[in-house]
Amino acid sequence: MSQAIEARGLVKRYGPVTAVDHVDLTVRTGDVYGYLGPNGAGKTTSLRMLLGLIRPDEGTAKLFGRDPLVEGARALDGVAGFVEAPRFYPYLSGRRNLELVAALDGGDAPERIDDALHTVDLAKRSHDKVKGYSHGMKQRLGIAGALLRDPRLLLLDEPTTGLDPAGMRDMRVLVHRLAEDGLTVLLSSHLMDEVEDLCDRVAIVTRGQVVYEGALDELIASTAGRYDLRTTDDEAAAAIAHRWFGITNVATTTRGIEFAGDERAVAALTLELAQKGIGLLALVPRTATLEELFFRMTEGTPEPALEAA
Repeated sequence: MSQAIEARGLVKRYGPVTAVDHVDLTVRTGDVYGYLGPNGAGKTTSLRMLLGLIRPDEGTAKLFGRDPLVEGARALDGVAGFVEAPRFYPYLSGRRNLELVAALDGGDAPERIDDALHTVDLAKRSHDKVKGYSHGMKQRLGIAGALLRDPRLLLLDEPTTGLDPAGMRDMRVLVHRLAEDGLTVLLSSHLMDEVEDLCDRVAIVTRGQVVYEGALDELIASTAGRYDLRTTDDEAAAAIAHRWFGITNVATTTRGIEFAGDERAVAALTLELAQKGIGLLALVPRTATLEELFFRMTEGTPEPALEAA
């Protein structure tokens, strides 16, 4: 089966500025894929190229094996979503807006309006004018419009931007539900907790370049070997840890001591602390959060173990 998305060597330049710089992406069928990067990293420009809305200066993009620049609208069969914010006629009801979208799509799209409204929890407000909708409701109406196409692949560009905490929660629940129904989802976001909550594979992009692509759990697991330690005498314990073979990156924090090391070195250190009369209050293995890894990759040089394979 073809990959849902295959992008190879995508480049987009605007004068002297390279917005997207040789980006490779592979979204497998069934993935909930996070495209993560700071604002201005080239995420939206990449999505526009994937959908054939703008032409890349270099590279190719295929959706289920089809190139939108070669096959036109046929390449978008089974693909839906929105880039930036969805737009509607504010003086019409939510249902009437969906009826107009369905008329453009043709086929049996009109028959899916009720199901789409129920899926996004807007059935009770479907006859209200869109100008009275909250921002979160408009975002959900945008997803309802996408669902009229009965998609296999859903592309969402910053779907929770501008939402209050309740709206963000509702949007995450909706994306979880769609993924459980078997949709492949590409979620572009600059919110790390959103991606960590929703996605199983990620690409991290900065300055137009992908600095990591792969499984999210493998990325986080690659930072194993770090520990938080609290003792009855943190100052003395830190001094011992600093000179202990196999223990590195020792730092004292308000929570105690942080360091890195393999299991044998850590075991030997704890025995030494006990022999020195220093009691252990807590020793907790720790992995980096996605937020920590994100800033490490986008604001500095990635560590070799974290670079894209």
